[in-house]
Amino acid sequence: MSQDLARFGKMVKLMSFAPFQGAPQALENANQVAEGIASEFLISVLETNLPNLGKKHKVTLGVADRNLAVSIKAAFPGLECETGDTSEIVQDMLRGIREHAPKLLKQLQEGDVERAALGLGHAYSRARVKFSVQRNDNHIIQAIATLDHLDKTINTFAMRVREWYSWHFPELLRIVSDNYQYSKLALFIGDKRRLSDSHLDDVAAQVNKDVEIAKNIIKTAKISMGQEITKSDMENVQAFASNVVKLTEYRKSLYSYLVAKMDVVAPNLATLIGEVVGARLISSAGSLTNLSKYPASTIQILGAEKALFRALKTKGNTPKYGLIYHSAFIGRAGQRVKGRISRFLANKCSIASRIDNFSDAPNKSYGNALKKQVEERLAFYDTGAVPMKNEVAMRNVMDKLLEDVNVDTSMKEPTDQMETGDLAPEAMQKQKKKAKKEKAEKSKKHHEGKRDDQDIEDVLEAQPEDTIVPPEKKKRKHSKLDGGGSSKKVKS
Repeated sequence: MSQDLARFGKMVKLMSFAPFQGAPQALENANQVAEGIASEFLISVLETNLPNLGKKHKVTLGVADRNLAVSIKAAFPGLECETGDTSEIVQDMLRGIREHAPKLLKQLQEGDVERAALGLGHAYSRARVKFSVQRNDNHIIQAIATLDHLDKTINTFAMRVREWYSWHFPELLRIVSDNYQYSKLALFIGDKRRLSDSHLDDVAAQVNKDVEIAKNIIKTAKISMGQEITKSDMENVQAFASNVVKLTEYRKSLYSYLVAKMDVVAPNLATLIGEVVGARLISSAGSLTNLSKYPASTIQILGAEKALFRALKTKGNTPKYGLIYHSAFIGRAGQRVKGRISRFLANKCSIASRIDNFSDAPNKSYGNALKKQVEERLAFYDTGAVPMKNEVAMRNVMDKLLEDVNVDTSMKEPTDQMETGDLAPEAMQKQKKKAKKEKAEKSKKHHEGKRDDQDIEDVLEAQPEDTIVPPEKKKRKHSKLDGGGSSKKVKS
């Protein structure tokens, strides 16, 4: 039905068409629709075109988005809303309108809908991906993923270099264990027969200037049991070793880039848990914004999803930690308190990520305070020393930051100081006047009360004792003494 315009035109009738007044209004409405909010423009159009809603007249409205249908129904309680998920008719009608809209709207020219949709789509995408170039966490996600791939690749390639070059110089494996140094030595030495004592300084330069290791390498090369190797084979081994050396050096530069990027985007999180673990948390969450929305319990097991679902399926014990296990704090904790420290550390990571995400200019002050709290908690489990409360720690950081702000504002121009200085005395004078007035009123009431008490005492002293009338008893007691149920006064 939706593909046949003749049949679709007989079943659908255009009642109203309300175009947007411009691109800004269209973008604003598109953003609200994406968030499931019924805009004022949409509500006004519906109020104008919908019939009177009542018990007798039931109206059903087809809506493409489910969240938007909820907002519309909240604005119009008597209106029934159906979506493509709940009604096949609505789904077919929406498909037909989307396909035949240029022909149904006769006042539009050919291509107007496509151009308007393209322009709105570009504007909506630009608004969605608008970010600070310096604080873009997407580069962190790509960098940590590249770093992980490089680690695997370098280990695989280095193992292949070791196996390949060991046919010629097998004793070098026992002398040098580091992959980077081994690849540099294989690239420098080449044929072991050419090594002599004159190469001592050059060999030492390849192993961090360790002369003893260099002497041992030269000595072992002279009595090596490895087989001879042709020139072409050696060229291939050295070319492969050269690639390992370059990849390792690039890995170092990439790590430096990641550290610098984390220092800009998430300095508190990096200070608390480390740059690599913090970057893995951001990568696993998808973005720093998503990580800041996660509760501490989710951050605690982030990266251990398989173990969690396996435990839920088998009704076993759920994991205590995920990616944060690689933090130094978890390694330093005892076996009995690893779960407690992981929970406490996840709580602090949640606070740090929120500070980094929602601060305009984040710094490391809160990260250092949170790291100190974790250190104190570790000491508490070891020695029993009472740690500082989170409220006190955060207040100390805020006071320190406010002091720095006050120092900066005091260095402003004299005109600013005069303006702020004139406002403070006025407020102080008003406060002092108000306090004086309240004090005067209190003292006045106090003196009046004393005077009334003194007057009563003077009157009582002036009257003889016989004229003093005792206070009357309560009415209920009189009624009980009389024995009747009447509550009338008894005249004496």
